[in-house]
Amino acid sequence: MAQYKQESHVRSLLKGISWRFVATTDTILVALAITCLFGQCSLENALKIGAAEFVIKLAVYYVHERIWQRYRNGAEVTVRQTLYKTISWRIIATTMTFIISGAVLDNFNEVALFIALTELITKFALYYFHERLWLRLPLGRIRNYIYKRILRR
Repeated sequence: MAQYKQESHVRSLLKGISWRFVATTDTILVALAITCLFGQCSLENALKIGAAEFVIKLAVYYVHERIWQRYRNGAEVTVRQTLYKTISWRIIATTMTFIISGAVLDNFNEVALFIALTELITKFALYYFHERLWLRLPLGRIRNYIYKRILRR
């Protein structure tokens, strides 16, 4: 099992950015596919939904991470705990996707609902594996790399 230690703010931010790239790509593809299935195919709307989610959810993700840090500090992270964290994030993120999709599409109808529900399924797996991957990355190494390679130039 992965040992859970207090993560730095930099690590939480980097983790959030890496997740947003994965999640935003998924959101754009899902939004495009669902709008096309409903005969309203629009790459522009899919990109707008993805862009809005990237900015808004990055901030919310960071807060979710920091709350989770306080809740799990110093304890071992089990698969079950990662699953609980995944569920809590999916509830927040899927609700936000529905709201953002409805706002961009100017209609909170079945298209926005199907985008959110499809994302619920795809992102559940993606988020879970993203979490497990980040648990394998040693704390401090990313920060040390950034300080040595990027900030000292």
